[in-house]
Amino acid sequence: MSVSTSLPAVDRRRTEIRHLDLPYTFTAPKIKSVWDKRARSLREHILVSLGLWPSPEKCPLNPQVFDRVERDNYTIEKVYFESLPGFFVTGNLYRPIDASAPCPGILNPHGHWAAGRLADEKDGSVPARCINFARQGAVAFAWSMIGYNDSEQLDHRSFGNNRMQLWGLSLKGLQLWNSIRAVDFMASLPDVDNRRIACTGASGGGTQTFMLTAVDDRVMLSAPVNMISGHMQGGCICENGPNVRINTNNIEIGAMMAPRPMLMVSCTGDWTVNTPVEEYPAIKNVYQLFEAEAKITEVQIDTGHNYNEQSRNAVYAWFGKWLFNSEDTERFTERPYTTEPPESMLVFTDQTRPEHAVDEGGLSDLWITRCKTQLGKLIPKDTKSLRKYRQNLGVGFKSAIGASAPGLDDVISAQPELFEEKNYTAQWTYIGRKDKGDRIPVTLYKSDKAVRGATLVVHPEGRSGLTDENGKSAGTLLQSLMRDRHTVLTVDTFLTGEASGEHNTEEYPYYTTYNRTKTTHRIQDIITAISYLRQVTGFSSVSLIGLGEAGLWCLLACGLDPHIVRVVVDTNQLDTEDDQAYEDSLFIPCLRRIGDVNTAVALTAPADLMLHNAGTTFKTDWMEEVCRIGDTSDHLKILKKPATGRQIVQWIIEGPEAY
Repeated sequence: MSVSTSLPAVDRRRTEIRHLDLPYTFTAPKIKSVWDKRARSLREHILVSLGLWPSPEKCPLNPQVFDRVERDNYTIEKVYFESLPGFFVTGNLYRPIDASAPCPGILNPHGHWAAGRLADEKDGSVPARCINFARQGAVAFAWSMIGYNDSEQLDHRSFGNNRMQLWGLSLKGLQLWNSIRAVDFMASLPDVDNRRIACTGASGGGTQTFMLTAVDDRVMLSAPVNMISGHMQGGCICENGPNVRINTNNIEIGAMMAPRPMLMVSCTGDWTVNTPVEEYPAIKNVYQLFEAEAKITEVQIDTGHNYNEQSRNAVYAWFGKWLFNSEDTERFTERPYTTEPPESMLVFTDQTRPEHAVDEGGLSDLWITRCKTQLGKLIPKDTKSLRKYRQNLGVGFKSAIGASAPGLDDVISAQPELFEEKNYTAQWTYIGRKDKGDRIPVTLYKSDKAVRGATLVVHPEGRSGLTDENGKSAGTLLQSLMRDRHTVLTVDTFLTGEASGEHNTEEYPYYTTYNRTKTTHRIQDIITAISYLRQVTGFSSVSLIGLGEAGLWCLLACGLDPHIVRVVVDTNQLDTEDDQAYEDSLFIPCLRRIGDVNTAVALTAPADLMLHNAGTTFKTDWMEEVCRIGDTSDHLKILKKPATGRQIVQWIIEGPEAY
């Protein structure tokens, strides 16, 4: 047993809540293979968090390019396409005249300037850079963030609710999806060289730039402006999707551009003031792993938050070098420009938007229906598809919940307090994971008989729900398990029993972006308790009982820890088809997107699993079919009614043989 005094006095998950303005650091690994593995994992995490895992089915873009305006050496056209059926991306396409095709393609997401893609201000002008890119020989595309200009199907700052989060639908996820579809659009143009696609934007457009490059390798060159920072992670809901920055930050995400060329533009008057000495060196260390130091550089502008002419000139020169293999400073310097009247560049008015355009409610229904259809198509039909399902959905499941089994040496505990009872002893103590800041109250019950097994029992009210009136003596269920020679562990999971307390998250914007929900903390506590139980008993595998609402926490835990080999789960008659039921008792962002309790059951096999108290609402047809395909039907027992204490103990002691 690893006894330690390093456990915190109070569980830091209650007191040290992460938020967007905390200082974050990033240290690159020393070995390239380690970074490669981390980058793959982080890419998966971003896609899962933003509802893009598994990848949504791409609908036809149905692009419309029209109303060509010809100016000095360039043209401007209006563009719209569908990123989802009935959900339109609107923008403007700037093309060079008489350029040698195919040309480089440059994506231009805008930031939170009031005029969006049409902003032409001293501190930031999207038309200025697009006009100059076109004059320099590139095709430039600028499109509107959701809620800006003529992209008015959704509101920019208020979109989203808990139901949408369950299905992985968020403003940030939609914007990333729009960016991916913008790459699709650019790649579809006959005059664009697919091997030379670049992206640049400032502020919120900078966030879109490095998020896109993190997940889409088709973008070979980037210049995020005034955004990659360890001191501010994104000040708008469109930059803060649920779960997305848990255990990561903008510096590490920005480093995922390596080894593709990237220019980091910063300024002295905002949160990127430290870029030359903090963020840039940290990311450059990743480029060194690829021996690609020449492909990253930085420029700092002595001004406030901007994408002004000086910043743009730095980007022109960088893009000229890597897109055109040229360092012709005269060619890649901004020339005077004249913008079009903003209203003339709009694609839609309220009267011209297509009739099948969806509103917020329509988009939500569309997204959820498409997710259900996609999950339906992934239902395993044979052992091969079952294996593929477990691999693909398992990635999403593990990322969305974020819990994992600590190594036995990573579980620490406080000095136990011992109580002697007739025929058994009870040890009260606290456990946690090294350097994680958790402090979990547990009680270990040890029979005076030779032990043949170990079981964790989880009650929604914590340990006190399993004891008699004095709070110390084991209750009936625990006594029964010990009579059958099992060592038993009980636990106060996060915010239950002795672990209850203040956990005020309302003052923190975008809480779920940086922190897990209470349900996921409880699942982690269960898995940590499993590791502790294995540590103190020496058993390689253990059993698990989840009572009442805690049953579903245990079911999800089983999908994450292969050391749990026999399980009893009270389904609490969860209505598996009702989103509100998940919101009320099992809220985890993206849980429904990655198959919810169905995926959990698929991942538990071949553990012996009893599901009871199913009633008529906890649907099990899918689960039973998966077990049949996997030849594990004899490991699954389903009871419509609540199991008795004796039935629970029989399953733990004897398993399927008892039935």
